[in-house]
Amino acid sequence: QGQLVESGGGLVQAGGSLRLSCAASGRTFSSYTMGWIRQAPGKEREFVASISWSGDSTYYADSVKGRFTISRDNAKNTVSLQMNSLKPEDTAVYYCNAALTVQAMWNGQGDYWGKGTLVTVSS
Repeated sequence: QGQLVESGGGLVQAGGSLRLSCAASGRTFSSYTMGWIRQAPGKEREFVASISWSGDSTYYADSVKGRFTISRDNAKNTVSLQMNSLKPEDTAVYYCNAALTVQAMWNGQGDYWGKGTLVTVSS
């Protein structure tokens, strides 16, 4: 009853850009807050960005603010993360996430998780 699949990860040089996509299936996620969580090697899981069901509200971690942009297309049941000016510190596995509230997502209590896509930023 619901599945998230990420794509778009890969290797990029510092300063470059990548666009991650998350395809949802099994149900509609229009009523969910959607977002991205990442985990770098040896570090704790970190909230990256979220977007409300209507798209009216977005939140970004301070570390990515101004560089990353989250968007969603409810008609297509997809969520994207445009990542610009990438830094080596952005290297991590990025997970698509869906939660009934943004608070739940911040607390790591999302209802649906993707399997992740690896982003590697070289120096």
